[in-house]
Amino acid sequence: MPLGLLDLLAPPGCLACGAAPAHRDEVLCAGCRAALPWLRGDRCPRCALAAHGGGARCRAPHGAPARSWAPLAHAGPAAALVHALKHRGALRAADAMAAAIVANAPPGLLAHGAVLVPVPGDPLRRRIRGHDHALRLARAIGARTGLPVRACLRRPRPAAAQVGASRSARLTHGRIAVVARGAPPGDRLVLVDDVQTTGATLAACAEALRRSVDRPERRHLGAVTYGRALSGLRAGRSL
Repeated sequence: MPLGLLDLLAPPGCLACGAAPAHRDEVLCAGCRAALPWLRGDRCPRCALAAHGGGARCRAPHGAPARSWAPLAHAGPAAALVHALKHRGALRAADAMAAAIVANAPPGLLAHGAVLVPVPGDPLRRRIRGHDHALRLARAIGARTGLPVRACLRRPRPAAAQVGASRSARLTHGRIAVVARGAPPGDRLVLVDDVQTTGATLAACAEALRRSVDRPERRHLGAVTYGRALSGLRAGRSL
């Protein structure tokens, strides 16, 4: 049966709860949209966690990008949307995630002149899923901003599973191997991924990009993700 006719007979449901959205092109129902855990308040520009006070230390790992940001906490309907894209192949989620990123990004982060670099997925898991979720998200952001996408990073070997691993295990040096296949043009590179947890993957990607150029100090490295793990972060639901 043609996909368009199938959608008429059984319109796609909310990717978080399965209920029918108000409009066919929406990926979340009204209830799940209202429950999205938007991040508010001051945040550390490097680790994207709550602004540090009382001598608290930035939790970004060594080698992390100078700036990272996400519009939502990785919880509730936002986490469900990530899961739908990553594990269920719901490719229409990528545009909704990109819309949230582009509409709320801090000034200058996605400004003209930046180059989007998707975080490379594990090659084995990518083959199993049949798509590269970070590349899909980067292309959706690029379509909305006009910024170019350069998929110049790869993982030379399968990575140890991050899900369920402790923070110290995730941050073990060499756990995540990333190499660059040539340096993308421009002095402002923005890594793109679905979720930032400890920042270990973003740090590995940033270090690979720095190794690919002669004068890494001239490159400004940033990162955007759709979600940020809730470690010490306050989330609010108001827009």
